Amino acid sequence: MWLFFAFILVPLIEIALFIQVGGLIGLWATLAVVVLTAVLGTILVRSQGLQTLEKVRTSLETGADPSRALAHGVMILFSGSLLLTPGFFTDAIGFALLIPPVRDAVFEHFGARIVMRTTRFGAAPGRRPTPHDTVIDGEFEEIDPDSIPRRAGSRPSGWTQR
Repeated sequence: MWLFFAFILVPLIEIALFIQVGGLIGLWATLAVVVLTAVLGTILVRSQGLQTLEKVRTSLETGADPSRALAHGVMILFSGSLLLTPGFFTDAIGFALLIPPVRDAVFEHFGARIVMRTTRFGAAPGRRPTPHDTVIDGEFEEIDPDSIPRRAGSRPSGWTQR
């Protein structure tokens, strides 16, 4: 139900802000501000998104918990969509989500309501796997190559042994 109210309330807030700001600074200045915030937001989202992507990669390589970096990445993506949406209210929320302490506060707020479970496979926690740790379990069945039907004129592939 709250999502329904958000879809009604946010456009009303945006329209009211456009009318107020447009009355104060004029039409062309208002449009210029909207375009400028979209361009500036795109630049900031791109740089912060790349930094966050590097943090996710590093945490996955080291075996650390990537949930914080992933949540930051989702919030940066969401802020980018808000900044590309024309409006002052959505821009304010979008720019707020580009501030790392704000993202940390949002993560802590929602993280307290989410149960996260971690499952590890392979080497013991804190130890990087070695080539000797890799075990592949499988089943096989030998097939006589002469029993495989072939089309007329076809040759056996390079994958068969003779």
